Amino acid sequence: MLTATKTLSGLMGLCVGDALGVPVEFTSRAERVKSPVTTMLGYGTWNQPPGTWSDDSSLTFCLVQSLCRGYCLDAIANSFWRWYKTGYWTPRGEIFGIGKSTYAVIMRLNQGVPPLEAGGTSEMSNGNGSLMRILPMAYCHKSLTFSELISRVHDVSAITHAHARSQMACGIYISIAIALLEGFNPQEAYLQGLKNSQKIYSVPNFVDEMPHFTRVFSGEIAKLPVAEINSEGYVIDTLEASLWCLLNSSSYSEAVLKAINLGGHTDTTAAVTGGLAGIYYGVEGIPQQWMNQIARKQDIINLAKRFAAAVYS
Repeated sequence: MLTATKTLSGLMGLCVGDALGVPVEFTSRAERVKSPVTTMLGYGTWNQPPGTWSDDSSLTFCLVQSLCRGYCLDAIANSFWRWYKTGYWTPRGEIFGIGKSTYAVIMRLNQGVPPLEAGGTSEMSNGNGSLMRILPMAYCHKSLTFSELISRVHDVSAITHAHARSQMACGIYISIAIALLEGFNPQEAYLQGLKNSQKIYSVPNFVDEMPHFTRVFSGEIAKLPVAEINSEGYVIDTLEASLWCLLNSSSYSEAVLKAINLGGHTDTTAAVTGGLAGIYYGVEGIPQQWMNQIARKQDIINLAKRFAAAVYS
């Protein structure tokens, strides 16, 4: 079914990018220039077999699983706790590499703090931990107005990252993802996404954050030299890097490998890039060899089918 293929393209695109990046996470750009990643590897940083995805994909799948039953912040937050406590939606039954911010939030959620009060609100709470898992929200675009959807995106971000900057990064990313789902090519989707989201972010609270997004809103992020693209854990860096990789590539594999070979937060940059690239190039554009190595591949396919039935019925 076409719609199930649509949901699978984004989810598998994100997961494959994540898994490609896991073995070399935290390696430097110099190391990646010297020894670029060209295919699915294993072990390395986290000593995991090839095809193992990180918390980026796990929390994305937790969000999808929750959305299959409708939108409920408590259910989403509870699924994050289940992931941490029981290994729910992990590739091999155990978690590794949990971010400090996410861990702190999960502890607060377990103490009964409401989801919208759990996420960090300080300027230092702008890691990429909500951007890495937000993609599924784009698939809800048929059933909500754009402003309603972006408001929900902000709330889903706020479970772990409640600062306006993180919320905006998620909103801009989802706006571009929606344009890709609507058939725009990457450059068109980038510009359309900026146009649509700019209306949302011209109000107090958000407008004060706009200077941090100057390079994104220039409409010319792709023209920056690679030396000016950062690939560490800051949410702005991850958003910029993922757009830069997508816009400077002509295939799924080129986009995600470009992301990984920037070094740094390789799994997250490639996951965020891969979600968009998967939507545009389709599941058929993701190398079959890479997909065949992905842990729990059939479970992901089944999840995508359930998700499509939930959001497109």
